[in-house]
Amino acid sequence: MASFSSFAVKHRLQENSKLLKLDKLIDWSRFESLLRGIHKNDIDSKGGRRCYDKICMLKLVLLGQWNSLSDEELEYAVRVRLDFISFCGFDIEDKVPDHSTICRFRNKLIEIDLIDKILTEVNNQLSENHLKVAKANLAVIDATLIESNSRPNRTKTIEEHIIKDREEVTSTDTNAGTESESEFTMEESDSSDPDAKWLQKGNKYHFGYKSFATTDEEGYICKTKTLPANKSEINQMSDMVIDSREFSGDKGYDSKSNREFLRNRGIKTRLMYKKPKGKPMTKWQKRFNKAVSKRRFIVEQSFGTLKRRFKFNKASYFTTKKVNAQFTLKAICLNLLKAVNKIKAFIPPEKLELG
Repeated sequence: MASFSSFAVKHRLQENSKLLKLDKLIDWSRFESLLRGIHKNDIDSKGGRRCYDKICMLKLVLLGQWNSLSDEELEYAVRVRLDFISFCGFDIEDKVPDHSTICRFRNKLIEIDLIDKILTEVNNQLSENHLKVAKANLAVIDATLIESNSRPNRTKTIEEHIIKDREEVTSTDTNAGTESESEFTMEESDSSDPDAKWLQKGNKYHFGYKSFATTDEEGYICKTKTLPANKSEINQMSDMVIDSREFSGDKGYDSKSNREFLRNRGIKTRLMYKKPKGKPMTKWQKRFNKAVSKRRFIVEQSFGTLKRRFKFNKASYFTTKKVNAQFTLKAICLNLLKAVNKIKAFIPPEKLELG
């Protein structure tokens, strides 16, 4: 049963608090089975001292990404911010986790590959609450560049050794294509981030990662994937397809095998055509590309929100696995924000469960 102080906290918060709405929207108890075993004493009572509640810790991790806080900043915020205290289920007098505990919990989620499952569960609940479609009419794939948290110590570059975006992909590919990757050893060996790579896009050079997302027609992110920046898009599509009637992507995904992959699954192909080598595009292909390109804004808006609202231009961690985990956590926050914004009427404080 909640204490009087926790009751007072909820009543002091604004009635339209997004965190209060979010706390009521999601059935957090459904994450218990996913998180079971993350602490040793979940299975063995002799597995160490009692840990912080797993759901409280999950909420803390999400709050950190929602507000783009470091673990130290998050530790301080949950001590002083009433909305954080209430959302996580702490009492004002409770001892809260320190930054090292938060870091260890997040790393454990990454280590046992739980974050993708958390995204799936969140999306399932949003669909059940009629805030997100269960089966998309249209799915759209795209990729965005994320800067590494580490820059190489040496700044002198050998331009001819840096992969140019999509330069290795041709529209005459009869299969998924081959990636001619260059080992830019001088730069990569000097970086603290072992997985980050260089990529030239236009006249700009990027050092970091390429994050892929598949969204539905409303911009909810359904799947994520992150690779070093020099990886080509063309081989990544099959892992990112979701249950939808149509699947769309730009010309970076144009290949015979990708089109066959979608047709074999009964999904209408809406991939833009790449200009054939040495041949002009047909009028029909140009019209088709123009029609498809008009719908790319769906995923581009989601990337824009991730970068502006959730400040995900630059990774906070090293290695592909951890950067992808952060990307997926940010995607969860994006989906939750979209759902909360759909809720028209606020939930009066007297209707909140205080137990």
